Amino acid sequence: MSVINVPQITLVRHGETAWSLSGRHTGRTDIPLTPAGESAARTLATRLAGGTYSAIWSSPSKRAMTTCALSGFGTGSAIMPDLAEWDYGAYEGRTTKEILTERPDWRLFRDGCPGGETVADVGARADRIIVQIRALDANVVIFSSAHVLRVLAARWIGLPPEDGALLVLGTASVSVLSYEHDHSEPVLRAWNG
Repeated sequence: MSVINVPQITLVRHGETAWSLSGRHTGRTDIPLTPAGESAARTLATRLAGGTYSAIWSSPSKRAMTTCALSGFGTGSAIMPDLAEWDYGAYEGRTTKEILTERPDWRLFRDGCPGGETVADVGARADRIIVQIRALDANVVIFSSAHVLRVLAARWIGLPPEDGALLVLGTASVSVLSYEHDHSEPVLRAWNG
C-alpha cells in the first residue's frame, strides 16, 4: 500500500505572557513573554525538530515572533497580518469573568467584541490564510495566538468559525492540520500537544 504524501500545517501558540497567565484577553496589545514563556518557546525547538517547512509564518505580535525566534524558526519567517489575534476592542485586557459581570450571557465566539472584531471577521481572515496554505501545497509552520488559531483550525476542517470555541489551546502548544487520504479530506492530525 502506498503512502500518500500530504502537507502538514503545524500551528504553534506563543509562549506564556503575563496576560495569558491571568486570563486577560490579549489581542493587539503587545505583551512580552514571561521567563517561563521564553523557556517553553526554547523547548519547541526540540519538539519541532526534524520538520521541513516550505514556509514559516508568524502573527505580527511580538509574543508570536519571539516564540518563533526562540524555537529556532526566526530566520526566513514571514509576518502575516491575517494571523493577528482577535481584535477584542473594548474587552482588550479584561478577563472573561470581568466581562460576564456586565454581560452575563456573553460568549466570544458567538458575540464578538464591541469596538473589535466579530467571529465572522476572524473567520474571513482564517479563510484567506487557508487559501494561501492550499496554494502553497507544502508544509507550513505558523506561530500565532490561541483564538485566531482555533478559528483557523475550525475553518480548515469545514466548520463555521464559531466552532473554534470547541478547540482549546495551551501556551506553547503544537497542533497539526493535514489531510486524510488525499487533498479532499482536511483533518486535525494532532491537537494541543
